[in-house]
Amino acid sequence: MGAANFDQAAVSKTMAYFLRHNPAAGGLALDQNGWTDFLELVGALNAKFGVAAEDVLEIVANDAKRRYVVSGGRIRASQGHSVVVDLQLNAKSPPPRLYHGTVQRFLDSIFTSGLLKQARSHVHLSEDIPTAVVVAIRRKHDIPAILEVDSDSMARQGHTFFLSENGVWLVGSVPPEFLLLLEEEAWKGK
Repeated sequence: MGAANFDQAAVSKTMAYFLRHNPAAGGLALDQNGWTDFLELVGALNAKFGVAAEDVLEIVANDAKRRYVVSGGRIRASQGHSVVVDLQLNAKSPPPRLYHGTVQRFLDSIFTSGLLKQARSHVHLSEDIPTAVVVAIRRKHDIPAILEVDSDSMARQGHTFFLSENGVWLVGSVPPEFLLLLEEEAWKGK
């Protein structure tokens, strides 16, 4: 029987930390494709939160962003890794426009250097404005900004795009010439 009461958000954040950034912190190892043993992850989470396998499966099933994939007794994060993994994604033609949620204080840097992957393996892009808004507003004390990416032109100029298992578009970087800052009226209330 799983834990009667636990903080799902805290467990999910810890899962993301172990599966994307620091598997050793949970006593785990990721294979070259980002997979680790599901029951070993459950053991690490149980030691910290008192959760059982069914609790972890519930978190995976109820995660609105579909951050995790469970298959054949293994689990991995769908994208967002800062550790080197090969998610075995195939290049895919993107829709003509993609979106990126950020905050205004980063705009000068973005329009100078573009969107850079920073510590992650890719820049994350959304297929629609509402998803980008959710990303932008997670920093509660910053002013959100939504960028439109001319992904069609980028693809024609040789940039390679991938689509993660949970619907996030991935690319190595987005040069500033492919970015347009959307006016607040275009996305407010979405």
